Amino acid sequence: MTPFGEAVRRLRARKGVSQKEMAQALNVSPAYLSALEHGKRGLPTFDLLQRIAGYFNIIWDEAEELFLLARSSDPRVVIDTSGLPPEYTEFANRLARRIRSLDSAEIGRLSALLENGGKGDGKAS
Repeated sequence: MTPFGEAVRRLRARKGVSQKEMAQALNVSPAYLSALEHGKRGLPTFDLLQRIAGYFNIIWDEAEELFLLARSSDPRVVIDTSGLPPEYTEFANRLARRIRSLDSAEIGRLSALLENGGKGDGKAS
């Protein structure tokens, strides 16, 4: 499941609607909505994102957060390393091969490293 899928599922639970009811209201198939929630489909269109926000009648800040989650939830990521040094391409490929074997603690450490601009976790050694 993707962060976007989790957010949509929470919104559906809050509203008390099924995937089938939501899909019908948005004029999409229940199978598509299920695949979107489970991270088996890529980024939804901006039009669909707007319809989802309208369906849940969410305020602008919450809608913007939902849109950001959608952009960071594409399950088929492409990393363009063209023009970068060879070690960047090697790293991207190693990460692609190993991503499924990383546990949540390792993902957390890598995320913290990225958030801190590559400067570690900020803790003194």
